[in-house]
Amino acid sequence: MKLHTLLKFRYFLLFILMLSCKDAPKRESEAISEQQTENATASEETSEKTILFFGDSLTAGYGLDMEEAFPALIQDRLDSLELDYTVINSGVSGETTSGGLNRLDWVLNQEVDVFVLELGANDGLRGVPLTETRKNLQQIIDKVREKNPDTRIILAGMQIPPNMGPEYTAEFRKIFPELAEKNDIPLIPFLLEGVAGIPELNLEDGIHPTAEGHKIVRDNVWEVLEPNLQ
Repeated sequence: MKLHTLLKFRYFLLFILMLSCKDAPKRESEAISEQQTENATASEETSEKTILFFGDSLTAGYGLDMEEAFPALIQDRLDSLELDYTVINSGVSGETTSGGLNRLDWVLNQEVDVFVLELGANDGLRGVPLTETRKNLQQIIDKVREKNPDTRIILAGMQIPPNMGPEYTAEFRKIFPELAEKNDIPLIPFLLEGVAGIPELNLEDGIHPTAEGHKIVRDNVWEVLEPNLQ
């Protein structure tokens, strides 16, 4: 990634594991808060529009360098097309829809033009009740719209392995298209289309994409994102 692009591409949180977050020292929390304030201020001082990716480890680029994760690859493509957008990666490893809802307010302290919502996978892997996942996602959508009705929201669809049983798996998959239809927002049908289940495109855990996998994820996202750019 070019230096100017790397400087332009900003992260709220970098590879924060869910279990370690609970015991993080106070000074770390304060440092994160200061960084968020600086990001918000910088955004206000520029005429560039902002695309915010709000998600979990898939968005954060777990196991990779920051420039290899799909949000950074989206920034590269925007820059190559000379589109005046700045990408912010607000992905947190281990994040659930509940955790995302809890941290949403400070994320929305800055103006966001496009909000890409990528949450739910960890709910499904942990067997969180489907009604709770659906409710949390809806509340996130509602809060974004309450903050700024002009923010364009894009929902990333997710699927999970059949560990929780076929009924749970099928109902989980339906949450995303149904919410997209209900709220009249664009849907990325399946974020990991062409990546999930392919060993060479995933890390050893079989869940998180490799750098090559993220290139495919970028294309999945771009297909839906591009028509929603002004």
